[in-house]
Amino acid sequence: MDMNIQMVDLKSQYLRLKEDIDSAIQECIDSSRFIGGKQVESFEKELSEYLGVKHVISCANGTDALQLALMALDLKEGDEVIVPAFTYVATAEVIGLLGLQPVMIDVDPEYFNIDIAHFEKSITAKTKAIVPVHLFGQCSDMDAIMPICTKHNIAVIEDNAQSIGGTYKNRAKAGTMGEVGCTSFFPSKNLGCYGDGGAVYTNDNTLAARIRMTARHGQSKKYYHEIIGVNSRLDTIQANVLKVKLRELDDFVRRRQNVAKYYDDHLGGISGLKIPKRFAHSDHVFHQYTIRVKDEKRDHLKAFLYEHNIPAMIYYPVPLYEQNAFKKYHNGVPLPVTEMLCKEVLSLPIHTEMKQEQLEYICQSVSKFFN
Repeated sequence: MDMNIQMVDLKSQYLRLKEDIDSAIQECIDSSRFIGGKQVESFEKELSEYLGVKHVISCANGTDALQLALMALDLKEGDEVIVPAFTYVATAEVIGLLGLQPVMIDVDPEYFNIDIAHFEKSITAKTKAIVPVHLFGQCSDMDAIMPICTKHNIAVIEDNAQSIGGTYKNRAKAGTMGEVGCTSFFPSKNLGCYGDGGAVYTNDNTLAARIRMTARHGQSKKYYHEIIGVNSRLDTIQANVLKVKLRELDDFVRRRQNVAKYYDDHLGGISGLKIPKRFAHSDHVFHQYTIRVKDEKRDHLKAFLYEHNIPAMIYYPVPLYEQNAFKKYHNGVPLPVTEMLCKEVLSLPIHTEMKQEQLEYICQSVSKFFN
């Protein structure tokens, strides 16, 4: 059976929003203003209102967002920044790029986010920042993280690339509780544009000014450069696409949660398969729906689904500290939960346009494999 199942169906989403998106793109072409201007400013304002933060600074991509946040903190070479070992490479990549020391720690086996106990044990005199990653769609335990950081004067940079639209304890949007939050607008993200894009957000006026200056070649005003910066901008067409999609974000979240509930209801009773667990303190916006299957059976399931025209992805197959680029940063101590998850996780298709018959077919196929 060929249902054209995709991990993320961006074309169908576009077709549903086509009229508004086409109009938004055409507005940029008609104005012939492709970098900066009122469209970018308008999107930043609308996103800041949605998130409930004072400042949003858009940039070229999510990796740049993390780099800009770190640069704004004015850390010194050799300063340590704690990151989970179970995450995408960008989280640690920018730390090494800036001459800082990524300290990779283990994660919780049920929720995949930072292990609080391991975090506390990893703090040294050189620890200056932590990057909690809100992985796969739900927040880290920020009420546990923030007091520890306050006690030790550790800056918090939230990597919110996968959880935009999520809410923590019904009181704050994901990414808005630390000094700085960062997100990516890569097309497959819950709020994605039609190219690359990212943003940094903060309630700190001084940090916001420094981040904006850093992202614009270190300029305080045009041709007056106060600090060494970078060139990282969100283009106007992407800003206008994001304005359209931001208005739909809460609906996107509901649609993903409905898909996840269907999976829960139909896969939750299968022996040998673990469905994703939810934090009581956070809703889950399901950038990924990630199951766990033990040992080599995970790889056999992935191959079985592929044979049945069902895509499935492994996020992430290798711990950060086993990547050649990061081996030099690690003290050699194994992180057992990260290593276990890399062998067990498998993400099933999830997006805003999934159809009932697709979900039925996927769940029937998974059940067939286990039976």
